[in-house]
Amino acid sequence: MPAMQDILGVIMGGGRGQRLYPLTRDRSKPAVPIAGKYRLIDIPISNCINSGISRIAVLTQYNSVSLHRHISRTYVFDAFHRGWVQILAAEQTPVSETWYQGTADAVRKQLLEIQSTGAAYVLILAGDHLYRMDYEPMAKFHWEKDADITIAVQPVPSEEAYRFGILKRTADCRIIDFIEKPKDPVRLAQFVSRDDPQRPYLGSMGIYLFKTQVLIDLLTNSTDDDFGGEVIPKAIPTHKIYGYDFEGYWEDIGTIRSFYDTNLSLTNPDSPFDFHDPARPIYTRSRFLPSSIIDGATMRNVMVGEGARIYRAEIRHSIVGVRGYVANGVRLTDTIFMGADFYESPGKPPVGGIPLGIGPDCQIEGAILDKNVRIGAGVIIRPFPLGSEIDHEEWVVRDGIVVVPKNTILQPGTVIAPE
Repeated sequence: MPAMQDILGVIMGGGRGQRLYPLTRDRSKPAVPIAGKYRLIDIPISNCINSGISRIAVLTQYNSVSLHRHISRTYVFDAFHRGWVQILAAEQTPVSETWYQGTADAVRKQLLEIQSTGAAYVLILAGDHLYRMDYEPMAKFHWEKDADITIAVQPVPSEEAYRFGILKRTADCRIIDFIEKPKDPVRLAQFVSRDDPQRPYLGSMGIYLFKTQVLIDLLTNSTDDDFGGEVIPKAIPTHKIYGYDFEGYWEDIGTIRSFYDTNLSLTNPDSPFDFHDPARPIYTRSRFLPSSIIDGATMRNVMVGEGARIYRAEIRHSIVGVRGYVANGVRLTDTIFMGADFYESPGKPPVGGIPLGIGPDCQIEGAILDKNVRIGAGVIIRPFPLGSEIDHEEWVVRDGIVVVPKNTILQPGTVIAPE
């Protein structure tokens, strides 16, 4: 039987990420911070490393500088290790002068690099999902079935079916039909696969394991741009495609609401995802920051990153990221504060006259504060009704959540709240 060393991990670096704007204004989706100290890209890379897949390529294109920097500083193997994490950026070549047009097109444009690794199998992964998965059982399933393509699948509730690729399979797990993000209820009804009224469908997790030669043949003999919408449905009549069941926690972080809810769920004692797993850790950049200082704060269900300074504040159900500064008198509730990329130099006046972090006596609820924000004293932020969408010069509201973009300065006394 083949081994995990025969698999090349290929992670999609993400496009514009418009549904996560403004968190993707200055970075790609996989570079968005999560849980106070990590980035989304850390999840699939860590899963690969923990599964014994040590050759990993990340396909990047849009707003990729911070993603490249994070990967190059974090995932460096020593000289005695054969593994690597390689960035394959979109580029103009004699064969193509265009950007990646979709997931399949991105892989097609890097087929030469993929072939040069000599890997017998290619595992295609997304860069914006939160889950912990050992890919070895899926690989063994793939080998035992002698599958051309294996797709990781999960049960999907009816109200969420429109967000996923929905599939139908036989009793021996072979996929016989596939539809991407179905909108027609009549067509969707034909894909009921489970005797469970709450979760009657099987949805693709966007995790695909290919025989490398099958992948090459499918992509070189077509111009299809997307795996879920085109390549895989067209391959069903001619190839052996199987669905592998994954029962663990998995969340697609594709919108501001899902990002917000998923992050805050991590602060709960019964969080559905636990970063504290000594056997399968989630790796990230080693920053060598000092321990956080907490001086008189009252906190409940709070995640705090390294190097934070929190004074006499009241914080509930929130995240304070690396180097996060929270002054006296602050009330922080249901809020993600991502912290800062740097400390300010002592003795220098702060930019705009307002120090990094959250100033004194602020009351902030239901918000996402991106990195390096400067929140002046007495600022008030309150959530808006669900579904509210507002674009302001200094902040936006997405599905009722107030988002303050990276490097924004809010003047003292600013009020952001429903009228």
